[in-house]
Amino acid sequence: MGISSAGPRCSVWSRWTQLRWLTSFHGRILAQQSVTSAPGTLQRRKPPGVPTSVVSRPWGVRPRGRRALHTASSGYQEVMLTSERYRVQRLPFSRVSDSDVAFFERVMPGRVITNPEELKPFNVDWLKSVRGCSKLMLKPQTTAEVSQVLRYCYERNLAVNPQGGNTGLVGGSVPVFDEIILSTVLMNRIISFDKVSGILVCQAGCILEKLNEYLEEQGFIMPLDLGAKGSCHIGGNVATNAGGLRLLRYGSLRGTVLGLEVVLADGSALDCLASLRKDNTGYDLKQLFIGSEGTLGVITAVSILCPQKPKAVNLAFLGCQSFAKVLETFTTCRAMLGEILSAYEFMDEKCMELVERHLKLSSPVTGSPFYVLIETSGSNSTHDEEKLNNFLEQAMTSGLVTDGTVATDDKKIKTLWGLRERITEALTHDGYVYKYDISLPVGKLYDLVTDTRARLGRSAKNVVGYGHLGISNVSFSAFAWDLSSCRDSSI
Repeated sequence: MGISSAGPRCSVWSRWTQLRWLTSFHGRILAQQSVTSAPGTLQRRKPPGVPTSVVSRPWGVRPRGRRALHTASSGYQEVMLTSERYRVQRLPFSRVSDSDVAFFERVMPGRVITNPEELKPFNVDWLKSVRGCSKLMLKPQTTAEVSQVLRYCYERNLAVNPQGGNTGLVGGSVPVFDEIILSTVLMNRIISFDKVSGILVCQAGCILEKLNEYLEEQGFIMPLDLGAKGSCHIGGNVATNAGGLRLLRYGSLRGTVLGLEVVLADGSALDCLASLRKDNTGYDLKQLFIGSEGTLGVITAVSILCPQKPKAVNLAFLGCQSFAKVLETFTTCRAMLGEILSAYEFMDEKCMELVERHLKLSSPVTGSPFYVLIETSGSNSTHDEEKLNNFLEQAMTSGLVTDGTVATDDKKIKTLWGLRERITEALTHDGYVYKYDISLPVGKLYDLVTDTRARLGRSAKNVVGYGHLGISNVSFSAFAWDLSSCRDSSI
């Protein structure tokens, strides 16, 4: 199964040419395109007597709790417009005209959305914290169509906001103003899969969970796993360099992504959709787009290396009395479990309280200030269980862990993972959420949470912490009693 391409494959020389093109046009790309996770540089409204300043609005996507699109709360119109909340002005882009809509209808008949009611959910982020006012959404199916759209928008000076599954927690996937929404929802074809090498090639709009289900039938899995896997797109994962629950075992997307197909802001297609693990022919241009959050172009296809599906998976859910014990437990389990350790997650008691209260999930372990979730995966169940049991015995006798449970069958494993993956969903029921996802030296991770609690005091309803301790990543959230109480505080 092939994919349309609007440009030639990369060679040593064409890569050098493309790199020079990217360098010379970088400024025009940033100015021209309103992007996946950063709507560009925005100008604050100029107060009287104060020189105009240019600020860059911070964006980033790290979806967590498993979720479908827009389930956090009701009423899209209740969400304040992003332009009003952040007091930013629209840059001098052209406005969409009837002739523009007619052109897009010719390019993709029946896949041009102008109905205001249909557009509402695509103008609002999942947390319902920001809202744009786009009047047009396009649903291309091929790279050639994306190329036509961006070339036309480039020439007409129309702002574009690429959008995947719209599962982001910081508003980067929705327009700031009236940008055209370029949705990859119909770019969902699996192009090829090589069972010998484990290399998957697919379009950018493929849903992560669907890819994993397809691969499991072949005896493989995706190298990343996110709580938002039921809705997020692989193109958005790559564009934001998503980490997730499997990064400890399989590494980041910078290592597992082998090639990309990308359409640049002027409509030029960069085809570096390689399927080789080792390729020294020129510059590794794909690395420019992994984590670039849409600032350089729209990812339309991905080539990714997938590991074999583990034959034996075990999950331990344990309680610890302090964050210091959480760190010691990690050091011990890394030493004793070695090559079978695939995930190490932590969460504080506040997280568990919210999951139980709002989602009615029951934790088998209670009464601890901190909890850790440890997953092992390997090819020999007897070997893995023996190593895990030895570790648990050591952790219990040394006082690192006070209570715990172990799951080995799929149903119980999914139930325990649900406690971790659905934390973000639970947070949305407890007030207005300020969500942050930060990487710090592992020993300092929870200091951020305690310091934030002390700084905010009673102005925040809750401050919670959880995350991928194995990769020095913490998610922490502050809940406002009301919208203004935290807005006026410095976090």
